[in-house]
Amino acid sequence: MQQRRATEADVPAIAETLALAFADDPVWGPILRGPDGTRDHLVPFWTPFVEGALPHDRVWVVDDGASVAVWLPAGVDEMSEAQSARVRAIVEETLDARQVAAFDEIMLRFDANHPHDAPPHVYLSLLATHPSRRGEGLAQQLLARNLGEFASLGLAAYLESTNPANDRRYERAGFRVVGGFASPLDEASPITTMWRPVEA
Repeated sequence: MQQRRATEADVPAIAETLALAFADDPVWGPILRGPDGTRDHLVPFWTPFVEGALPHDRVWVVDDGASVAVWLPAGVDEMSEAQSARVRAIVEETLDARQVAAFDEIMLRFDANHPHDAPPHVYLSLLATHPSRRGEGLAQQLLARNLGEFASLGLAAYLESTNPANDRRYERAGFRVVGGFASPLDEASPITTMWRPVEA
């Protein structure tokens, strides 16, 4: 297993892994699912998220896209204005009015719940494994390596878990639940906010 920092050449593979991994996510799946279940827009949707994080040199990839971790320094914009506009165009062209409203609301909820005044930390924007490589522990190993590096720099870590099935995995990595909120499309679909102190 090869873990390395991603380059621009890795963006298509990373976006594909994110598209496939989050297609059936309890929160993102219903918000982003196209008419009649179409998914062709998902790779273009996730691509700007990867491109926006890449300049911060904290996007990691395993085996050319088998697993990916997209980190951001605290306080930076997730994307440029042009990248955000691309995402917005995909949302408005592909999703129905209810989904568009849900997308807008969930982005507001993510921002409102982020610990903006917290100690120095990094933000795990996205962590995913390609469906063909699930069960190998790739994401957990990548997460452990990343967290070790950040801890050595004196940085805590923050994330939002959109799938309760992953919460225990994050807890095993030293994260603790600090709050949460619900999906705007389904109040029964929780998003759990988690924090990992430097000394975890």
